[in-house]
Amino acid sequence: MNNLTLYKNNPFDLLDQLFYGDDGFYPDFRAPAIDVREEEGGYVIEAELPGLSEKDVKLELKNGTLSLATAASESKEEKGAKGRWLRRERKTFRFSRDFSLPEDVDADKIEAKFRDGLLTIELPKKPESAPRVVPVKVA
Repeated sequence: MNNLTLYKNNPFDLLDQLFYGDDGFYPDFRAPAIDVREEEGGYVIEAELPGLSEKDVKLELKNGTLSLATAASESKEEKGAKGRWLRRERKTFRFSRDFSLPEDVDADKIEAKFRDGLLTIELPKKPESAPRVVPVKVA
């Protein structure tokens, strides 16, 4: 069978072939991009979460592991939408990722901020105990 004939009636078949492949595998393109960097006073994790709000994000710290989980769902009814769907690709998705924290992180001072689809998690380092100078006395 000629491949051109296969796609002649339904142009979306070509897209399905590209994204699903012959084995039906669909890669998760919705996994957020995450950057982790070390700064002088701590670590910073940034996660791009477009289309989500702070209500869709869950952070949990347990046994030295920071878990980031997200969940978003498509609305069943869209206000103002007219007509019928011919193709719908925005779907419900869930994402979770665990980060093992270094021992020098001060877990009690971790802060998270969400703005314009960017989650920023600040992980301050524990204050290092400064070396103590021991005075030498004359006996």
